[in-house]
Amino acid sequence: MLFTEDFLHYVWKFRLFDGAGLQTVNGDAIEIYSAGMHNTDSGPDFQNARIKIGETMWAGNVELHLSSSDWKKHNHSIDNAYDNVILHVVYRDDEPVILPNGRLIPALELQNRIPDELHSRYHNLVFGNQVIIPCEASIGKLDDFTLRTWFTRVLIERLEKKSAAVIAALQINRGDWEETFYQFLAANFGFKTNSLPFELLARSLPQNILAKHKNNPLQIEALLFGQAGFLHEDFTDNYPQRLKKEYNFLLKKYNLTPLENHLWKFMRLRPQNFPTIRLAQFAALIVNANHLFSKVLDTRDVKGLQNLFTDIKVNPYWEDHYRFDKQSKPVAKNLGQASVDILLLNTLALFLFSYGKYHQLQHFMDRSLKLLESLPGEQNNIIADFDSLGIKANSAFESQALLELKNYYCNYKKCLQCGVGNKILKLA
Repeated sequence: MLFTEDFLHYVWKFRLFDGAGLQTVNGDAIEIYSAGMHNTDSGPDFQNARIKIGETMWAGNVELHLSSSDWKKHNHSIDNAYDNVILHVVYRDDEPVILPNGRLIPALELQNRIPDELHSRYHNLVFGNQVIIPCEASIGKLDDFTLRTWFTRVLIERLEKKSAAVIAALQINRGDWEETFYQFLAANFGFKTNSLPFELLARSLPQNILAKHKNNPLQIEALLFGQAGFLHEDFTDNYPQRLKKEYNFLLKKYNLTPLENHLWKFMRLRPQNFPTIRLAQFAALIVNANHLFSKVLDTRDVKGLQNLFTDIKVNPYWEDHYRFDKQSKPVAKNLGQASVDILLLNTLALFLFSYGKYHQLQHFMDRSLKLLESLPGEQNNIIADFDSLGIKANSAFESQALLELKNYYCNYKKCLQCGVGNKILKLA
């Protein structure tokens, strides 16, 4: 039956082998006081172990291999980092390991000490023919406490990884949280399809320029639509004509370079999601909320955060238009609740966590998690697959955790590093 060296690490770390009458292959008694700290970097696999071999208490490192001959294959014989290994733990001992100084490294063979049931469960997880995730036959049977604990762990991992991008952008923006928030919010206003042009738009039009025109909605709209490349045509309607006139003046004043209009995608989008409508909504938000990130930090309740986006008034022109000069049936164009929830999830929750982590303010990180708990779970293929296994995402907290679990654990079969996989392996 197949298994990997990682499985041997797992067995040693949690002492999941038969520990009765442990001996080296040469017959010396072994007592394990500490298995050591698992080392995932270069060097011996476990460091600072405490093990009694015969009558001598040893403190040092432990190296693990499937076969003892792997010592030479991995070139440990010529690496001084392995000179203080006190025990060689192997699945199968096929040759002794002798250091250049002549010292024989004691070996412990585990071939007949690993329970068959544990071995079988591991094999089924990692080498089975599952369709969705390795533990699809078992995950639905786990207790809520185990799942909730692990969901919290992987969700924080997800937020920490995403926070790295926020901090990198913050450094580029010279520590300006408002500008960084504005750029990320703009990108998320593109809702994947137009995320890139929205991000490029924000980078080409700094927030401090918009702030100078906060009391003039028409100029804010002109700057955004002009920079997006939508004001280069000759228009019939009065509204885009006025926008174009304002933008041509502001273009020269600030020496701006507009984006290429072809970057924006309309195809296969519902008219309500056209980039022109999203730009109109973004302009209304900028007009309505100056220093938006400061307001986010000061707003503690979820309803208040939602109101920052639902209480905006899009220019009346867009009530019966989806594009310039093309009239349509009148429909309200304010942000819908689903769109607001996505913005809160992808931008506000992330920035609350990033701000708290950067400044070591735990209460902001806690607010981020609380916000995610209050938002509805996302709907996509991954979440639907988990739902079919009996794992329901009732909140964005849970759906985000499941996305992280699937993409960074299940897809790579990291069952031994996963709290869910660990629990399943240990089940009787």
